[in-house]
Amino acid sequence: MSTNPPAATPATKPWPTELRLRKDRTALQVTFETGESFALPAEILRVRSPSAEVQGHSPAERKLVAGKRNVEILEVQPVGNYAVRLVFDDLHDTGIFSWEYLLECGRNLATWQTDYEAELAAAGLSREPAKR
Repeated sequence: MSTNPPAATPATKPWPTELRLRKDRTALQVTFETGESFALPAEILRVRSPSAEVQGHSPAERKLVAGKRNVEILEVQPVGNYAVRLVFDDLHDTGIFSWEYLLECGRNLATWQTDYEAELAAAGLSREPAKR
């Protein structure tokens, strides 16, 4: 008996049953019809934004975004019936987060967080915002 959730396939695309921004704006709560539910931190959504601004047009162009520990989500805007656009308080708003991407983020959250912190450390950067 497998304990892994069913993988999304083209015939069974993930469908959210609930999408809610936390009152403190630091996480997006997403529940899928598979029963999987994730609290996706604004910081990870911001630094892993699927936008070309962050991801570039190839893996080699991906940008490491530092200083976003306290970033908040200001708005969640629907994009058709397949995604949302998130507006962050640093005014980044170009990422379109598909249901598949949000599911991938939830399923890989611990790995993404660990990898992000390791990349920052290797680059001598921090999650903390720059002092003003």
